[in-house]
Amino acid sequence: MEVTRVDRWLWAVRLYKTRSEATAACRGSHVRVNGSPAKPATPVRVGDRVEARAHGRQRVLEVVQVLDKRVGAVAAAGSIVDHSPPPPAPDTEAPSFVRDAAAGRPTKRDRRKLDRLRSR
Repeated sequence: MEVTRVDRWLWAVRLYKTRSEATAACRGSHVRVNGSPAKPATPVRVGDRVEARAHGRQRVLEVVQVLDKRVGAVAAAGSIVDHSPPPPAPDTEAPSFVRDAAAGRPTKRDRRKLDRLRSR
């Protein structure tokens, strides 16, 4: 196989859980093939560069193998080259207000602290 649809390929390499999610991402302009916006039926070939926004993160993938059917995770990982930027570091800032879970009902003072924390 030399060519397949971009929505089908994104589903096959396990970037999206369902094919309808991949189709919706294409329709929502979250997918680009070789720099241009992709419709769900846009053809994908070996060597193409696919950019997709998935799970709150921008992914940049190079097509190494064209897949038409969903395969195992190891085979899917072998059919792409990931050029994505590293994921953002988790927020290391500690919360400014910590309550013991067994402390019971929050007092008025505790509720005010929680409200201040939430309004930031």
